[in-house]
Amino acid sequence: MLHVHASGDPQSPAIVFLHALATSSWMWQEQTALLPDFRCLCVDLPGHGLSNAIAWRSFDDAADQIADVIRARSPNGRAHVVGLSLGSYVGLTLISRHADCVDRAVLSGLNVLPLPHLWLMDALGYVMAPLLKTGFGARMNAKALNIPEDRVEAYRQSLRQVATRAFIDAGHEASRFAMPANLASVATPTLLLAGQNEHALIHDSMAALRATLPDATARWAPNAGHGWPGELPELFSATVRAWCLGASLPPKLLSARTPQPV
Repeated sequence: MLHVHASGDPQSPAIVFLHALATSSWMWQEQTALLPDFRCLCVDLPGHGLSNAIAWRSFDDAADQIADVIRARSPNGRAHVVGLSLGSYVGLTLISRHADCVDRAVLSGLNVLPLPHLWLMDALGYVMAPLLKTGFGARMNAKALNIPEDRVEAYRQSLRQVATRAFIDAGHEASRFAMPANLASVATPTLLLAGQNEHALIHDSMAALRATLPDATARWAPNAGHGWPGELPELFSATVRAWCLGASLPPKLLSARTPQPV
């Protein structure tokens, strides 16, 4: 079974956290520390972290394995699910395949629209896989993701752990990701999130998903990018808590995206 870092009261409602590509469960440490009233289950996805010996096969396979974790590790066989980037693709696939084990979902940085120049994306995957394992490549990517300086070393460690094949295969599949065919029938309450400064495709994807999912809400993190849970951990954790409790979302979140001036 996938490696899981657990914290919080085992009898409290569970939240499963799904990390981004080439990271691992470490990325949620700051956020889960702010959620001690939940049972937080931070999973290392296939090919990542301490699950790096488990092959990445597909989003369907990853989602099935997350469903197994929820049924085995949560108090009532159900959990809330939180994902960023790659974790959001797994999370969306999870609610399409196993809605019975998900109470509410929080998905950030998700693209479901066609990407241009897929051949270039594939080529970059092969180039980036070894580069990211170097000190220079890790620091360059950490800067692009706005990872705080005191967390760069942990990020470098997660890059060293990720299986090269998993990085390439998961990135290849993510670049071709499309909405699951049954999504219009998935009633799981879903919060769609993005940084205000993210790529336009992610913002357009939020509109497409909100129009398809029966119970979806969209919010934006002000003046933030793709890695905004690390940039604004207090706001992200407050957002997760509010959504999981069915309470009002933090007023700092934007209810409409206003592009920042260039």
